[in-house]
Amino acid sequence: MEPPPPQSPRDEHPHTHSHSSTSIPTTGTCCKCGGATTHAPPSQSPTSWPDLSSPPAYRPIRAPALNLPPNNTQAIILTPVPQSQEVPTITPPFHFQIPSKKITSPDDIRKFHDSPTSKNFLGFIVALSESIRGRKISDPCHESATVSNIASIIENLSLWVDQIPPAQQSSRYGNISYRTWHERLTENAESFMLQFLPEDLKPSTIEIVPYFTDSFGNSSRIDYGTGHETNFAAWLYCLARMGIIKEEDYQAVVARVFVKYLDLMRKLQLVYCLEPAGSHGVWGLDDYHFLPFIFGSSQLIDHKYMKPKSIHNEDILDNFSSEYMYLSCIGFIKKVKKGPFAEHSPLLDDISAVPNWKKVNSGMLKMYKAEVLEKVPIMQHFLFGWLIKWE
Repeated sequence: MEPPPPQSPRDEHPHTHSHSSTSIPTTGTCCKCGGATTHAPPSQSPTSWPDLSSPPAYRPIRAPALNLPPNNTQAIILTPVPQSQEVPTITPPFHFQIPSKKITSPDDIRKFHDSPTSKNFLGFIVALSESIRGRKISDPCHESATVSNIASIIENLSLWVDQIPPAQQSSRYGNISYRTWHERLTENAESFMLQFLPEDLKPSTIEIVPYFTDSFGNSSRIDYGTGHETNFAAWLYCLARMGIIKEEDYQAVVARVFVKYLDLMRKLQLVYCLEPAGSHGVWGLDDYHFLPFIFGSSQLIDHKYMKPKSIHNEDILDNFSSEYMYLSCIGFIKKVKKGPFAEHSPLLDDISAVPNWKKVNSGMLKMYKAEVLEKVPIMQHFLFGWLIKWE
């Protein structure tokens, strides 16, 4: 005689409940046979939370490719994309003055961002970005004598790095020889400006020199960050306000001047081990820079072959970094940082999943406004004078 079939765990306990009839009200369903039963259903499981509010209304917006704190991400996404603006040039009488710091609190930041000055300055950066759209660094462009002069000044600053070798010291960051380099910069800054300023604008040196000397890092802290980079953009903006730089110069300002400035800053970072000023660590875009990602993403808009995900292709980085700033930035980061790219640069890794460069560029502009121009720790060092007014 065959043994009875093994019982399943469900069959180990007798099926002992009464099914409902038409005269008995039902309160549950039998888990074995599916019939109605008079037994009360089990109490709610602890994973059910009836007191929770309903899910928020769905917004048909793509999930952000930005690993920013949750309270700021949505604000950046919903912010309108900054638009380019024409820079109003000054007219006599001129009232140049020594610029000073004005921002000390979030209220000051709000005041600044409600001002025409702030909107025009950001509009100038957008205009620079648009001037390089779809163009390689080596593409021919209008190059005025002033732009060539500024480019040669930056080349001169780079030569000084070769003449002032780093001191032998044990600390990882902040080589003290940088102070010697920066001191020479400060001593020569005014004479550099006088090389290209017309006679009637030479008194402007009292206002524009402080922006220039603060564009290359801080000599006491031996650090550099996006605030110093913003000062360089502010110095260029002052030149545009004075009509020294015109709109037809913008492409050359990015492809000839800013590219040389970026090369110089990388050289200073490597030779003198400048500390990153106000770095967000792995959650930041880059330890030192922001603007080359704006200009670089604009260069690649509508490129036939290179997409945001192309940053993971080493052949593309090797072959095209000299022509495209965005690729140059990625290549530099991979050179100076060790380990998987997604670990040391998760924000840039996330951005590589964005479908096209136009979205990357507009996102970068919005992020620059929110993460640089609206941050007190960065903007507390920003200078205001007659050319960039505190209104």
